[in-house]
Amino acid sequence: MTAAKQPEQAAKSPRRAVAAADRTRQPTEVRRRLIVEAAVPLIAERGYKSVGVRDVAAAAGVSVGTVTYHFGSVQEILSEAMVLHIERYYAALSEAAEQATSGAEALRLLVDALFTEDTDRHWRMWFDYWNAGEQGTDEAFARGQAQRYEAWHRQIRELAERGVADGEFDSDDLDGFTVRFAALADGLALQRLRQAPPLSTQEARRHLNRLIERELVPRSPE
Repeated sequence: MTAAKQPEQAAKSPRRAVAAADRTRQPTEVRRRLIVEAAVPLIAERGYKSVGVRDVAAAAGVSVGTVTYHFGSVQEILSEAMVLHIERYYAALSEAAEQATSGAEALRLLVDALFTEDTDRHWRMWFDYWNAGEQGTDEAFARGQAQRYEAWHRQIRELAERGVADGEFDSDDLDGFTVRFAALADGLALQRLRQAPPLSTQEARRHLNRLIERELVPRSPE
């Protein structure tokens, strides 16, 4: 009789709970993207150093084990999240500039897009990412940072080159202009966030536009 009851007992034995994320089989790339996407608003709200694995897992709706399976460290998650945010931000800037009819207009649109009330969130995340690079991070993180800076400098230079190619202005130092534009933008953004001294978005734009006017000299009509 005991043997006869065994199948029934086996049938009634409780099943192990399976996480919802594990019940839905998704490609690794999709799962990683889900986790990274969830980390972006967390960084914006709390700051880079205040986000942990459990926070990311809760926001993504997955288990902590799922997060640690796909990522070696919380820094890896946050680094990819920042790269995703930055690429989206500058892609939007590029799209705005591409709609311009000239290089000069493209630079003006770039300046306008860099400083709005909505971009303060981006600048906070950018400086958080920047500061993280000073904390003895691994080589992959440092390499990713360098690539972001290079892409940003390349974008500025290409717009200036466009204006020169179109005959709108002259410049014998586009590399120098690019460095000074990027440095001034960063400095103004930091002052804008700190408000010490106070700086409005309109004033920040005016400073950048004056740099453009002084360094990219309008070409005289022949």
